[in-house]
Amino acid sequence: MLGQPEVSAERVQKVLARLGYGSRRVCEEMIVDRRIKVNGSVTTLGDRLVPGMDRLEIDGRIVSAETDLVYYLLNKPKGVISTASDPRGRRCVVDLVPKEPRVFSVGRLDAESEGLLIMTNDGELAFQLTHPSHGVEKEYLVYLGHQPTDSELSKLKKGIYLDDGKTLPTRITRLDSQLVRMTLHEGRNRQIRRMFEAVSNEVVRLVRVRIGPISDKTLKPGLYRELTSREVIQLRHTSKENPKPRASRVN
Repeated sequence: MLGQPEVSAERVQKVLARLGYGSRRVCEEMIVDRRIKVNGSVTTLGDRLVPGMDRLEIDGRIVSAETDLVYYLLNKPKGVISTASDPRGRRCVVDLVPKEPRVFSVGRLDAESEGLLIMTNDGELAFQLTHPSHGVEKEYLVYLGHQPTDSELSKLKKGIYLDDGKTLPTRITRLDSQLVRMTLHEGRNRQIRRMFEAVSNEVVRLVRVRIGPISDKTLKPGLYRELTSREVIQLRHTSKENPKPRASRVN
């Protein structure tokens, strides 16, 4: 039997079901299909694991089975800092979610930007979502100082040079005279603001409305909710299945 023969050990299919991978029967089928490993060994029905001690792998990817992991979706208001503390005493995102268990933001939004942030204590998922090789999509509403020309938007779509290199191609849709929807696969510091500065425009308001498959038009600024098990699984699959596109080379 895999795992430790302690009272805290749980059947593998029970752990999978709790993590949101489907009903107990679906999870049993995953085991029968040899998709699950514990401590490097393929599991069989009846095997157990100890969450937080044994290493769980699903389709070759290590997944945390700890029971105290939490996942919040926060709508960050303008002026709130995406860090755990601020020497200037400004309000931080951790002040808007429960203090226990302690969580951190997955990626950042600058102080003047608004919108969706994922807050969690799951370091493995955070790594998957933020590692440059995965390039998880993030979608923004961008309110501009003046109407951008078609030529300016075309340049931004193809990628432009900033002081830290050329940006990847991006999707931009004009929604109004001074409003565009923008989708990025990367997350450089103040990237969208710098991109529009490079074409002589100004971002007057920036709102993130989607992270990978996750969006929520009903979540009001300053509030949070827990992600569902299904949403957590969607995030894991998104980070695995969508490798970051490469910027075009300059000949």
